[in-house]
Amino acid sequence: MANQAYPMALVTQDSLDSYIRSVNSYPMLTADEERELAERLHYDGEIDAAKGLILSHLRFVVHVARGYSGYGLPMADLVQEGNIGLMKAVKRFNPEVGVRLVSFAVHWIKAEIHEYVLRNWRIVKIATTKAQRKLFFNLRKSKKRLGWFNNGEVETVAKELGVEPAEVREMESRLAAQDPAFEMPSDDDEAGTTYTAPALYLEDKSSDLAEDYEAQNWEAHTNNRLGHALATLDERSQHIVRSRWLDDNKSTLQDLADNYGVSAERIRQLEKNAMKKLKAAVGEF
Repeated sequence: MANQAYPMALVTQDSLDSYIRSVNSYPMLTADEERELAERLHYDGEIDAAKGLILSHLRFVVHVARGYSGYGLPMADLVQEGNIGLMKAVKRFNPEVGVRLVSFAVHWIKAEIHEYVLRNWRIVKIATTKAQRKLFFNLRKSKKRLGWFNNGEVETVAKELGVEPAEVREMESRLAAQDPAFEMPSDDDEAGTTYTAPALYLEDKSSDLAEDYEAQNWEAHTNNRLGHALATLDERSQHIVRSRWLDDNKSTLQDLADNYGVSAERIRQLEKNAMKKLKAAVGEF
């Protein structure tokens, strides 16, 4: 399965927004649906089952990848690396272990993203345009001969290379900059000098990302179902339900009775009927 090509796992920077919308459109699997697909893959090697598991968890990869946006690396690349980790996790997932795939896959997704960050970590890109690359290589040759430039040497180099002195100073500064160590220095006991080590930002040990993600998605799912169900009620019933159950400052039966010019008992009956319809509608979505 590792060599199987999945179009839905291909991400480019230009199509990132549409990709995210696409992966969010795939429904999440229930525990029973996930186990059925996992068993078909684990015991029968069914590729369609693997595809189903991957599709339903691509949104989770995006969620994890967003946690690494502060490294200055393309989000599309982070997502793509995470997708590779997801596919590796799906291949190794054993339904008999008794855990959900999202909890199992987070390790593999993070491992691939971590490897990508380690390979590509760089705070400042030395030369990003053709002109800067030309200046970079020419300036390196000059610095081998002259060392750190004084004002006169900056003017001379700028004239020789046909650029502004400010550009020479900027490139010289970039050349002098050093990449920070990814790991925290082992001999550095000063907390104030180690807090920026990139490795410190890789994982929050105080929370379970998989459980948090599942909880957030379940809350969004239930809120969406409730919103659709409320839309099936008439305007008065919607107002009664919202006022009695959903608003921060909840209304009493008498408040609503005074508002509609009816008895409190009539509002109670309308509320009861509305709640019955609401429960039935929620079950349909």
